[in-house]
Amino acid sequence: MAGDILIVDDDTRLSAMLADYLGGAGFAVSRVDTSEAGLAAVRRRAPDAVILDVMLPDFDGLEACRRIRAFSDVPILMLTAKGEETDRIVGLELGADDYLPKPFNPRELLARLKAILRRRGIGAAGRNAMRFGRLEIDPDSRSVRIDGEERGLTSYQFDLLVALARNAGRTLSRDQLMDLVKGAELEAFDRSIDVHVSRIRAAIETDPKHPRRIVTVRGTGYVFARYQDDA
Repeated sequence: MAGDILIVDDDTRLSAMLADYLGGAGFAVSRVDTSEAGLAAVRRRAPDAVILDVMLPDFDGLEACRRIRAFSDVPILMLTAKGEETDRIVGLELGADDYLPKPFNPRELLARLKAILRRRGIGAAGRNAMRFGRLEIDPDSRSVRIDGEERGLTSYQFDLLVALARNAGRTLSRDQLMDLVKGAELEAFDRSIDVHVSRIRAAIETDPKHPRRIVTVRGTGYVFARYQDDA
């Protein structure tokens, strides 16, 4: 699970849509439609982040933000009416972490939410995460990041990368790799591993300033090089 998110918005259609979208991204989401209910939920649930609308029926989100900050440092992403620059400035002054004007693209909201959580160090990595300089591999959340930016891999490619990383510095043949990821989907030909490794490289070796390979070929196998800060 990526985190526990509280949505405070009286637009039930919008909040339901956001709950579905964020749920699909791995978040647990709860919804309330008034500031008072939002304050109570923050106290009761201690969510990882709050998505807080400015326009609410009892008292506005700016006042709700101020009251939340009196007892909690929970990250707050405020939703403001388009063009209401004053609301955005006041919200930031009151302690909001970021704002997003309506209407917005859900993908942008998700990106901003992840950025807030990453800056706060919430849900950034599980206790079993492996770090090699700029590269972070987290088996708990099955995610790969470079400098905090998530890189996309298929499930099978992620399993291959984990197997290589857990054997850093050791040359692994294709047969050994297939045995290590035997819990994953079986491959018809061991040469398909070559294709998967090339795609892993494309995902995590994209910085032209750092052309050094993370996964290299040695003889008839592959070896995970310990990825240094200056690599």
